Amino acid sequence: MTVHQAPLGLRAYFSSFIAFFLVVFSFSIFLNHIQNQTQNQVATIDNKENQNNTLVNIQEQSPNQAPVVDSHDQSPFLVDVDVTQLKNQNQNQDQTEIVDRDDERNELKGRVISIGGDNGSISHGGEEKDKCDWSVGRWVYDNVTRPLYNGPQCKFMHDEVACDKYGRKDIRYQHWRWQPNGCDLPRFDANIFLEKIRGKRMVFVGDSLNRNQWVSMVCLVESVVPEGQKTRTFNGSLMSFKVLSHNVSIDFYWSPLLVESNCDNPIIHRVSSRIMRAYKIESHAKNWMDADIIVFNSYLWWKKPGMKMKVLYGTFEDGDAVLEEVEMFEGFEVALKSWSQWLERNLNNTDKRMFFVSLSPTHVWGQEWGAAPDATCYSETEPIHKEGYRSDGSDYGMMHTAERLIQNLKPKGVNVQIVNITQLSEYRKDGHPSIYRRQYVNLTEAQLANPKSYSDCTHWCLPGVPDVWNEFLYAYITSS
Repeated sequence: MTVHQAPLGLRAYFSSFIAFFLVVFSFSIFLNHIQNQTQNQVATIDNKENQNNTLVNIQEQSPNQAPVVDSHDQSPFLVDVDVTQLKNQNQNQDQTEIVDRDDERNELKGRVISIGGDNGSISHGGEEKDKCDWSVGRWVYDNVTRPLYNGPQCKFMHDEVACDKYGRKDIRYQHWRWQPNGCDLPRFDANIFLEKIRGKRMVFVGDSLNRNQWVSMVCLVESVVPEGQKTRTFNGSLMSFKVLSHNVSIDFYWSPLLVESNCDNPIIHRVSSRIMRAYKIESHAKNWMDADIIVFNSYLWWKKPGMKMKVLYGTFEDGDAVLEEVEMFEGFEVALKSWSQWLERNLNNTDKRMFFVSLSPTHVWGQEWGAAPDATCYSETEPIHKEGYRSDGSDYGMMHTAERLIQNLKPKGVNVQIVNITQLSEYRKDGHPSIYRRQYVNLTEAQLANPKSYSDCTHWCLPGVPDVWNEFLYAYITSS
């Protein structure tokens, strides 16, 4: 057999060419693999950066603590917060429930807050705001249309707020009319109001300031009711004013902490140690849960200087009682949670009208409005005209807590409207009874020698400031 072979030089050249081609091809594949891997790493980094940016934006737009606005901004200071994405990031952390009280109170300290905003209601993100906020305005002297009723002629006036009866000579405090910025507050018309609530029951639930507002409402209404068609009865913690011609009942129920407590006796409740029962409200609620209109308040009894609140969990009868002593602010939050959870369980998806009245300020530190350091509301005859004035004693942090809990009720079918009476009342250092009221305990010689020492700078003379609070209620109720 004859075998033909290529010349040696040509064969060597061909082998070298094949080897070079294989090396180049392999190197090309290697470079392509490196490039794809690099692109994947870059894409992964970009995705992580986008996720981080998204999380940062969510955290900036949805803080744990609701934003606070200045009094000149008429938007509400509590807005909806969408934390759905944050919950997905961390299932073990409930972003809506975490509130650092110390940080919250430090942030609120020294700032003027618009409570409720937009006619006192709570606005939601994306909703169009009302054009006028009744809570922002000024006091205008008006001796033509004010007062709305004659105090001495109101047969159902209470002695603790009947200032002219007990010797107050200056009556300018009765002639101030609240003028909102950019609109007018509807004037209270008793006949229209009675027709609107015909056949209904209205109950004020709370402390003596809520009773102050109830007395104002009774005096606003009773002047148009003929004799023989109106009655007033007392039954323990419940006071009832009835208009027989309209089948209307306007009541007050004493419940200063809203939950059950050792302060529930309407007469004997000046206790040195306050004890509340956490999540126990039924004994109170049975007295007002059937009402068509309910007006709540709770603030004053949480402001006793130097006092702490004892919170009772469980019962002594069941042997599981636990007594915990907490700061007043913490007790207030427990009480409001108890109240709001009861409303959620029992009054959801009803047609009841429910309101929560914001804090009523005191005027006991004269230096705050430019008077002497030891001055109080005693002998004051003019309002404060400084726009945005607020007392350091007014705890807006507590009202922030109330509004947060009320806001959380709305998605659960419970609508409670905040009545923002705070700023308009802050201006009225002249509106308190001071010494011009019935004293239920005998005064000492030292007190009589120093009227400032026993001046009532907490409650309000009638006619007076609470009449405007009720004009707010009148406007809300008659406009719907």
